[in-house]
Amino acid sequence: MIDALSLLDYRRRVSALYAEVRQLLDRDAAGAHGHWRAVRDQLFGQHAQSALPADQRDGFAGLQYYDYDPQWALRVPVDTDVEPERYEIDTSTGGRMAFVRAGRVTLPGGTLDVYWLDDYGGGLFIPFRDATGGDTTYGGGRYLIDTAKGADLGSTPLGELVCDFNFAYHPSCHYDAAYSCPLAPPDSWLDLRVEAGEQTYGR
Repeated sequence: MIDALSLLDYRRRVSALYAEVRQLLDRDAAGAHGHWRAVRDQLFGQHAQSALPADQRDGFAGLQYYDYDPQWALRVPVDTDVEPERYEIDTSTGGRMAFVRAGRVTLPGGTLDVYWLDDYGGGLFIPFRDATGGDTTYGGGRYLIDTAKGADLGSTPLGELVCDFNFAYHPSCHYDAAYSCPLAPPDSWLDLRVEAGEQTYGR
């Protein structure tokens, strides 16, 4: 059974973390990244809603990341002149989750669709897989933005979306197969290596 109040606390902490990151990002991006890492390590190692199985938390020494790289700190316009198609995206447990394509962003190495969660409350979602997938990162991909879970780096005054790959992170199913997470669909695969953000846990 879900411990609703514990999960509420976890989500509040994640939302507060991203609010702090947004405040820091423009004046001290590397510092914002360091703060994000430190708080995530605290949540993973100590919180009851950590994605890590309970028996792995005592020896937890921190998640693994690439060094902060400013070249991957992108601000990009969202092309909303796309057909708003509805997609059933595969999940890690074999099910599917409904999203609607809301736009597209052009990045080094290709484009990524911007999805809107077609469920109660909604939320913007950008998953991706790159050439590090299955090597130094999870083969199912990573998440760049998932506002339904509080992972939101914000937008610029010009309306550009903050797509900073240094903050790319793995879905919960990477740590524990009991979680059901949407995986990056083939249209969200980039051909190049994005050596920024979180690396495979345990490397």
